[in-house]
Amino acid sequence: MKNYFILASALALFISCKDNKQETSIKETSATIEKVEDSIAPFQDEMMDNAVIYEANIRQYSPEGSFKAFTKDIPKLKEMGVKILWVMPIYPISQVKKKSADGKFAEDIEDPKKREKILGSYYAISDYTEVNPEFGTKEDFRELVKTAHENDIYVILDWVPNHTGWDHVWIKEHPDYYTQNEKGEIIDPINPETGEAWGWDDVADLNYDNQEMRKEMIADMLYWVKDENIDGFRCDVASNVPTDFWEQAIPQLRAQKNLFMLAEAWQPELMDNNLFDMVYGWDFHHEMNKIAQGELTAEAWEEKVKEIQDKYKEEHILMNFTSNHDENSWNGTVKERLKGGVETFAALAFTAPGMPLIYSGQEYDLNKRLRFFEKDTISKESRHMFSVYKKLGKLKNEDVALSGGENPASYEPLQTSSPKQVIAFKRKKGEESIIYIANVTDKEVEVSLNLDGDFQDYMNKNQTFTIKKNQKIKMLPWEYHILK
Repeated sequence: MKNYFILASALALFISCKDNKQETSIKETSATIEKVEDSIAPFQDEMMDNAVIYEANIRQYSPEGSFKAFTKDIPKLKEMGVKILWVMPIYPISQVKKKSADGKFAEDIEDPKKREKILGSYYAISDYTEVNPEFGTKEDFRELVKTAHENDIYVILDWVPNHTGWDHVWIKEHPDYYTQNEKGEIIDPINPETGEAWGWDDVADLNYDNQEMRKEMIADMLYWVKDENIDGFRCDVASNVPTDFWEQAIPQLRAQKNLFMLAEAWQPELMDNNLFDMVYGWDFHHEMNKIAQGELTAEAWEEKVKEIQDKYKEEHILMNFTSNHDENSWNGTVKERLKGGVETFAALAFTAPGMPLIYSGQEYDLNKRLRFFEKDTISKESRHMFSVYKKLGKLKNEDVALSGGENPASYEPLQTSSPKQVIAFKRKKGEESIIYIANVTDKEVEVSLNLDGDFQDYMNKNQTFTIKKNQKIKMLPWEYHILK
């Protein structure tokens, strides 16, 4: 009997301790959840004014090509002033019609070693609510989001609403969700302007006339907002999707929490009525390439600025970029396109009206076209541009003279004696102003400006830079100054 009571007492003590541990564990878990939720302030529109956005190519960012490897470097993004992290599609990739660089499908390649290397396009999605095992687990992704939030960085997912991969569950269960030809066959996406195929034959075109498909698409987007705590979306080929879908979807998404929405598009109307917050600054991008290559002179920059001011509203935000995943893989590296002006045009992207983008690897002087369908790791041996982006990011974050958004800083072109060679302008808000001057040619130039005074040369250790009205100064090829 004595032994029974000893055993019973011990058992009660064990259960009590276990219950206490469980209670403590539950409290700790609750505290952790609360801490994660509170680790970043809710997104507000004014946060776009001085933000830098970073595009993460998880596959190519590290030798591992994983969420975990990328997460370790998130504090480095903060050093560059990054406030918004755009993660390229993280979803499982279709194994049917998985494409290779030469346009062949993996299943048609006989050599098993070559076939094994084909990883396929991020944009051929087989499941909108799972993660690509190539990158890790969903728990790994949650850690990425948590770490970004702890570093005051918002996370937006690359969303692909225009099409899916050929083994998406909808193909079998809901073929009516897709565009079909006269024979009732599902087709790949077509150019709405020409009615001809884009050539994206590794994906199937979604049919937005189908209201049930729209509902499922919105439900899948809501999953990432409600259950995975992401802060918005970059929407692939957003203008190929009917605008009335965005009018239907975005209010439902924003009913959960305020989100940042980026459209891969340029149409101004997509930013009206509280739809998208930002579109691509394609006009600026193409102009920079043409000026660097000598196809246009510096005068074309101001002409394009005027055109953009007429086209968009003052509060509209454009994303300024010298590279992104498409440009790098298909149209060339920044050195191929911008010649010796890589840093010059990076500074222009940060000081011109809009939000600047850094694409994975640019901070490490990326000088190769990353393979799109295969593993191709970014080298991190060179770090010159990291220090450049760090300075530019700090300036963009902290100086109201570079503000965008609803109350943007003003933009004023400055007269120079060499308008074909030199871009010069002033940004101003309140008492703060910043001047950008750049020789955007590969030849030395002498230039005078309609300015007079002593300025801080921000990128040159804030040394004094003196300009006397109408007195010529020498500028080396691609030389630029950001003056405060």
